[in-house]
Amino acid sequence: MRLRRSLFRLCLLAVGLSALAAPAAAQSVNRAAIDELNAQLLYVALPLALFVELTLVYAIYRFRDNDDPSPTVDDPALEITWTAATGAILVFVGISAFVVMANPYITPAAAQASTPDDAFADDHEVEVLAYQWGWEFSYPEANVTTEERLVIPANRNVTFRLQTADVIHAIYIPDLGIKQDIFPGRTLTARTHATEPGEYRLYCAELCGSGHSKMNATVVVKNQTAYDAWVENQTEVTGNQTAAVED
Repeated sequence: MRLRRSLFRLCLLAVGLSALAAPAAAQSVNRAAIDELNAQLLYVALPLALFVELTLVYAIYRFRDNDDPSPTVDDPALEITWTAATGAILVFVGISAFVVMANPYITPAAAQASTPDDAFADDHEVEVLAYQWGWEFSYPEANVTTEERLVIPANRNVTFRLQTADVIHAIYIPDLGIKQDIFPGRTLTARTHATEPGEYRLYCAELCGSGHSKMNATVVVKNQTAYDAWVENQTEVTGNQTAAVED
C-alpha cells in the first residue's frame, strides 16, 4: 500500500514538473509555435515515461525472488484500455503536429494554397541568394544589397525569396524558428514575424562543400524606426558609391 501511494505521489510530481516546464519567451511567431508544440509533447511524454519506469520498478520489486512464476493471465479489459490510450496519445500528437505544420509561418505553402491572391502581398520582402560559401541579401523596396548581414524589421511579416547560385544550401536561423532547404533552379519561400529586436545567428544547414562550416551570417532585428534609419543610411551610401563610380 505504501509503495502504491509513493508511486502515485511521484506521478503527481511529474505532472507538476511538466506544467512548470514552460518555454522562455520566443523571438518570433515561428519559434513560439515550435516551442508550444514541444511543450505539449512534453506534457504527454514526461508523465507517460515516468509511469512506465515506475511500473517497471514496481514489477521488479514486487516479483523479485519468485522461484515459481506463473503465466500471465489474459485481461481483455486491460489490453483494450492500453490500446485505446496509445491510440488517443498518437491522435493528440498527430493533430498537434499538423496544426503547427499548417501554420503559414512554418509552411508558407499552406498560406499560398489557402489564399487565392498573393498571401504575402503586404509582407516586407527580402531576396536571399546562397552561394559557396556565403549569403547575399537584397531588399527590393530600398534597392539595397548586403552580404553576411541580414537586417529585418520587428513586428512585421517578412517573406524571404530563397535562391542558390550553385549547389543545395539550407537557411537556418534557430532563434527565429526558420529552416528551409534551397534547391538550384527554384525559388523557395520562408516567412517569419520577429518580435524581439536583437542579433541572431544564421547558418547553412546543408553540407555544401569544404567551406560549409564558415557559411554563417548575422541576422539583425530592429524596431521600425531603427530599421527605416538603417535603410535610409544604406541608400545614401549606395548613392554615393554610384556617383563616385560615374565621376
